[in-house]
Amino acid sequence: MQNAEVALRRDQAISRGVGMMTQIYADRALNAEIWDIEGNRYIDFAAGIAVVNTGHCHPKVMAAVTAQMAKFTHTCHQVLPYENYIHLAERLNAAVPGNFAKKTIFVTTGAEACENAVKIARIATGRNAVIAFGGGFHGRTFMGMSLTGKVEPYKKGFGAMMPDVFHVPFPMGPHGVSTEDSMKGIEKLFKADLDPARVAAIVFEPVQGEGGFYEAPTDLVRAIRALCDKHGIVMIADEVQTGFARTGNLFAMEMHGVAADLTTMAKGLAGGLPLAAVTGKAELMDAANPGGLGGTYAGNPLGIAASHAVLDVIEEEQLCARANELGSRLKQRLEAIRSTTPEISDIRGPGFMVAVEFANPGTKEPDAGFTGRVRMEALKRGLILLTCGVYGNVVRFLAPITIPDAHFAEAMDILEESVAAARQA
Repeated sequence: MQNAEVALRRDQAISRGVGMMTQIYADRALNAEIWDIEGNRYIDFAAGIAVVNTGHCHPKVMAAVTAQMAKFTHTCHQVLPYENYIHLAERLNAAVPGNFAKKTIFVTTGAEACENAVKIARIATGRNAVIAFGGGFHGRTFMGMSLTGKVEPYKKGFGAMMPDVFHVPFPMGPHGVSTEDSMKGIEKLFKADLDPARVAAIVFEPVQGEGGFYEAPTDLVRAIRALCDKHGIVMIADEVQTGFARTGNLFAMEMHGVAADLTTMAKGLAGGLPLAAVTGKAELMDAANPGGLGGTYAGNPLGIAASHAVLDVIEEEQLCARANELGSRLKQRLEAIRSTTPEISDIRGPGFMVAVEFANPGTKEPDAGFTGRVRMEALKRGLILLTCGVYGNVVRFLAPITIPDAHFAEAMDILEESVAAARQA
């Protein structure tokens, strides 16, 4: 088979609403390497968008899934429960930041986790309104789409969003938006449009994913915490992309010394299998009536088994420390490239959740065209990169945290060559 012929079949069979960043069709993968159906080899700096933090086909994860497959693949936990589901909830309750009693529910996707966190906040508080941030991404369901602070491509053409969802600015240093601006946005909202006594929750990402890898400053996180405490609002940290060692901590909120009331997670939780969760204060998690939370596939046995293995690998291979080491090396290399690349306007990100932002050196305007050229030049050389950002001018680096040093060094050389080629194009 050839990529081009499969791409033609794809156009005939798959909705064009499903976006595609490449026309490379995967055949097999191992750790940070992927081979396509033509036998071409790539270094993967996408990791399925921060999903395979423990690498493609980690032997411990594969062994756990294989062992579970030999027992059963599905019963629906609400019909016939299984112990390892409960054990994983116990592990997450202990691991998620917060010195209080916690409980957990399992669902299937990050969007579902965000949806359920809002449901929990609403039933626990008896309120409806939710505050989210510009640039945030929380999924493609109607509530997830409504919470998301980016119109194109997520909201455009889909009609009216869910009611009682409000957005305020998120701090973006390179674009002159500060924590003070964010908090003034909430203050103006409370003055003009929204009684704080109607607010069920404030939802935010500790590091925005699709929005451009802008990190929530600690003063913002603490200000949100204080505001939630003052008005009886539920604080929801969306750790779908930031969780499971990506930022150099198991959860990004550990950086701030502040605990959210509810934490959503998915992506890196199960090493490539679909599994998501909400973990939070026990009294909030118990507010819903039996049957109000869950789902047919929620907490699928294969995902649960994989997640236990992922948590073991993170601990045994010290992946939080590894993320910090790799992130530091990546930023050093980007700084070296910056010395000959005036298009680089910012380098940022905690742990191995690093981004580089490009802007026109003369006008200082975001340069999505240059960013796209860097991605395509890298792809031609065998390195898979992802772009993001409200302006489409950010490259985000999400390689598996288990990437071998030799492959990391190879990727850095390709990156440098690709940036240079993009400048010459």
